[in-house]
Amino acid sequence: MSTSKAKSKVQPLSDQEIQQNYSRLQNELQSLAGKIGELEQEAEEHGLVLSTLNEALQVEPGRKCFRLIGGVLVERTVKDVVPALQTNREGIKKVIANLTEQYTSKERDFETFKRDYNARPISRA
Repeated sequence: MSTSKAKSKVQPLSDQEIQQNYSRLQNELQSLAGKIGELEQEAEEHGLVLSTLNEALQVEPGRKCFRLIGGVLVERTVKDVVPALQTNREGIKKVIANLTEQYTSKERDFETFKRDYNARPISRA
């Protein structure tokens, strides 16, 4: 009974509209996956820098280091930079979690769309 209700909600679309929606959803998924990958790489880079700076923080917290902020290279001390980098990395991880959640939701929508319209990729020979 619930399947008949679900099928009645599906709006009839032309082949071209189905193809456009399929491509759009696929592109959105690829875009989200690319952004997640970029941010994961950035978080990893933050981790590498933090591991190096944490060693310096224990030995010489007043040691100067340089940080690029908005395209401007500024001089700071290690004890000033480490908390800012940790905050940035945590922010990046939150954004990654949010994007991953969006990706999962989009993927569910895409699978539902493919099931409802029996859509498959067109194989070109």
